Amino acid sequence: MQQLIDRFLGYVKIDTQSNPESNTTPSTEKQWNLALELVSELKSIGLEDVTIDNHAYIMATLPSNIDKPVPTIGFIAHFDTTPDFSGFNVNPQIIKNYDGKDIVLNAERNIILSPDYFEDLLLYKGQTLITTDGTTLLGADDKAGIAEIITAMEYLIKHPEIKHGKIRIAFTPDEEIGRGAHKFDVEKFGAQWAYTMDGSQIGELEYENFNAAGAKVIIKGKSVHPGYAKGKMVNAINIANEFMSILPMEETPEHTTGREGFFHVHHMQGEIEHAQFELIIRDHDREKFEERKVLVTKITEKLNSIHGDCISIEIKDQYYNMREKVEPVMYIVEIAKRAMESIGIKPIIKPIRGGTDGSQLSYMGLPCPNIFAGGHNFHGKYEYIPAQSMVQAVGVIVKICEITADKA
Repeated sequence: MQQLIDRFLGYVKIDTQSNPESNTTPSTEKQWNLALELVSELKSIGLEDVTIDNHAYIMATLPSNIDKPVPTIGFIAHFDTTPDFSGFNVNPQIIKNYDGKDIVLNAERNIILSPDYFEDLLLYKGQTLITTDGTTLLGADDKAGIAEIITAMEYLIKHPEIKHGKIRIAFTPDEEIGRGAHKFDVEKFGAQWAYTMDGSQIGELEYENFNAAGAKVIIKGKSVHPGYAKGKMVNAINIANEFMSILPMEETPEHTTGREGFFHVHHMQGEIEHAQFELIIRDHDREKFEERKVLVTKITEKLNSIHGDCISIEIKDQYYNMREKVEPVMYIVEIAKRAMESIGIKPIIKPIRGGTDGSQLSYMGLPCPNIFAGGHNFHGKYEYIPAQSMVQAVGVIVKICEITADKA
């Protein structure tokens, strides 16, 4: 376990935050720092066909060690971290034999990781937890997945008695900004199916996710002296607020769960003459997803009719529910389920309230369910991961390889 922990800690200390405002791939130069280290590490443990392309997509092969046709399968993780919270100067804390009480992440700033608020902590009493120091995220999303995949490949290399087919692995940039699969070469990868190691709680096994779109709303106003503004001023800030007030108040992330969709305004800036905001649109049901986009368009049309064509809107689809592509090959989910059960893990099959590289890859011809990496509270200072969950994730990867070969 210590080798796995050390490998993970080395990754999280390298800042790989992505940037949605950039047009390059990877979106930040600093992502190369970890990418190049990973290439070196993959070669050092004995993997073959280790490549990295001009956009920092990494691929490698563990050759088959069995004398019969076996499906080529893959495992995928991403090395960027979210732009929503700092990933610079990550200083992980190791909490051994967790006692189920509050964890002081940062005494000076009074930042507490408490089971009173984060009840899942109590699932891990007696285990080793890795937390932040309260000033950054941790980066288990998805550097834990990378550590688990590499550790599993290293284990298979050292234990040739475990029979498996050809295994392909890949690590991608820019997943956190929705571009992780945009330049992924599915044909080069050459797997019949794959698994992203990008889930949360131990046991998670997911093959459906949100349909997703992003919208940018721009409002042009007119500024005049407020004392003489009647009938003349057009306050872009007020119109932006009016637009957001028409969106269903209970259909936001903080009010929804399970398969319930939402609208989420996540950035806003404004002055009297110019205001803009960005929102994301999410729903597991494709029909309801389309209805949500129509509603946003109708709000725009309504307010333009009132305020004089001052609003422009751009809506872009980001990804779709992978369930449509995975259901015809449900045996790949069953293999993962069987792998978990064989090492004593109860599968938690539920929809992802988000997306992974796998959602896009499934539509690119590579069916790709998602498996737990083990972390909790991603994208913020309360992020943590139990070390034992990472160990179990390694076990699941190994078992999937073994079961796939056995079933062939």
